[in-house]
Amino acid sequence: MLHRVWGFSDFRPLQREAMHAVLDGRDSVVVLPTGGGKSLCFQAPALVDSTRPSDPAAGSRPPTARRGFALVVSPLISLMKDQVDGLRVDGVDAAYLNSTQTSSERDEVLANLKADRCRLLYVSPERLVGEGSQAFRRLLRQCGVRFIAIDEAHCISQWGHDFRPEYRQLGLVREDFPEASLHAFTATATERVRHDIATELRLADPLVLVGSFDRPNLTYRVLRRGSLRKQIQTVLGRHEGESGIVYCGSRREVEDLAEWLRSEGHEALPYHAGLPDHVRASHQEAFLQERADIVVATVAFGMGIDRSNVRFVIHASAPRSPEHYQQEAGRAGRDGLPAECVLIYSGADFVRWRQMLEQNGEYTESARLLLRDMERYAAGTRCRHRALVEYFGEPWTRGECGACDWCLRELEAVSDATTVARKILSCVARVRQGFGLAHVADVLLGRASDRVVQCGHAELTTFGLLKQESPAAVRGYIEQLVAGGWLARAGEPYPILRLTGAGAALLKGEGTCELFRELQPPKGRVRQRGDGGVSFDGDPGLFNALREVRAGLARQRGVPPYVIFHDTTLKQMAERRPTTLDDLHDIYGVGAKKAADFGDAFLDAIRTWGRPE
Repeated sequence: MLHRVWGFSDFRPLQREAMHAVLDGRDSVVVLPTGGGKSLCFQAPALVDSTRPSDPAAGSRPPTARRGFALVVSPLISLMKDQVDGLRVDGVDAAYLNSTQTSSERDEVLANLKADRCRLLYVSPERLVGEGSQAFRRLLRQCGVRFIAIDEAHCISQWGHDFRPEYRQLGLVREDFPEASLHAFTATATERVRHDIATELRLADPLVLVGSFDRPNLTYRVLRRGSLRKQIQTVLGRHEGESGIVYCGSRREVEDLAEWLRSEGHEALPYHAGLPDHVRASHQEAFLQERADIVVATVAFGMGIDRSNVRFVIHASAPRSPEHYQQEAGRAGRDGLPAECVLIYSGADFVRWRQMLEQNGEYTESARLLLRDMERYAAGTRCRHRALVEYFGEPWTRGECGACDWCLRELEAVSDATTVARKILSCVARVRQGFGLAHVADVLLGRASDRVVQCGHAELTTFGLLKQESPAAVRGYIEQLVAGGWLARAGEPYPILRLTGAGAALLKGEGTCELFRELQPPKGRVRQRGDGGVSFDGDPGLFNALREVRAGLARQRGVPPYVIFHDTTLKQMAERRPTTLDDLHDIYGVGAKKAADFGDAFLDAIRTWGRPE
């Protein structure tokens, strides 16, 4: 079935175990990275026939052969539609119920459920457990819910990165569907979040499956913000003609950067919660339909965005947790091909997050710890892959990743790092540990700002001690000393720098310290780790011709191009050049229904490629 319907010849890690849990009726919590094939873990079992007893109220008749359906809880309308469109193209009977449908459309879905003509039904948590939902749950029970899959399950946990109160109520479904197994799926969940998910859903002895959090096809880089637009231009120069997402910290920055990118000749669109609903929907559709290549967005954009050929994700400011970063950066390279994730940050990002969370009453102990963990990642000077993997509790057993700024030697060790560190620590001491990072950096750089002069700090012996360094480098050194435990930030909402015990000891001459400065990343295409991604040895012109065929079919169907085929599939076609429908069945991602519906169009393009018109 895996090959016949979806065109896959092998299971990805833990998919087989997750599917068996569903088929065996055992509750489960499944954590697989973005692009790791979570959806297939509940979609495939929904197609396996099952036999269940008929309604006892109808008498003591023998069991009735009836397959029933899988109930899928999904947080966003766009995500539901995207997955249902993809399933229908693959020949799977799937449907959704949401507020965008007319009453006749909803009636048709319910009629199909009652007639056992639907294998998967997608609903929102509000529809399932919200006000007045009891009658809806009764109806679903009568139609035969086989199992319940909860997508984006991290939304259940207050310790997660996207807590949603309506998700917290999903444990109620256990009472209405006592015989249906529950299965929670997410891409990002620490051990604490996984435990919270199992508890809140009232899972019974769940099977917990946690895949690797490593995404070997992604290259991670971290830059301290200097000239932001120049830094973004440098990244875009490595991805000419490719698609990407730029995340910003504010709506105003989204609008400014999107307008600037358009002035630079890029097809860029803004996306944030302040835009009218129809504009947001139009911009999202343009990106998914590949009519626009860059979306500049706040974190309001992204959950469930399944465009597989996103080649870069830029964060123009730091997100509020490593979970957010893993989720947002993970939207790059879902097709397994090389992609780049660049975090451009400054210490001010974390100050702004603290202020925003405090104003909204959300600056809890959990939020504070998550923000601190993100700050440590940003200022860290070690393998980025390893830092993310170990954050989620996975041991790192390999050596250098070969796919981050650290392992690619894009960070240069400062030769006299201990001396530089002592100059910084001395400056913090001489301003009496009463000022923040920006002020201390100004003093060290010899900047006679009004405040520096007013405080008398232009007269200090530490004034201008690091004037030969760039502002970004000095800020980076200070952040590294914070991350390394020699300095601490204290006070809210404007934290000041203070010496720790380790910092005081280093200042007195005890111990040594390592510091690093950024080098210029390469200007060419992103490097690819040796054990990840998919190489391409085909004709780029044929690949582009196949993309045009795909775009035309997608327009006819009214679906995003990746619903037809992912780039990985098209690249295999360009390499192998199949000539028959039987040949197509050996291409990754070509199932029987897609081969029948689309095969002739692609085969014709391959046969005629290169012929004179």
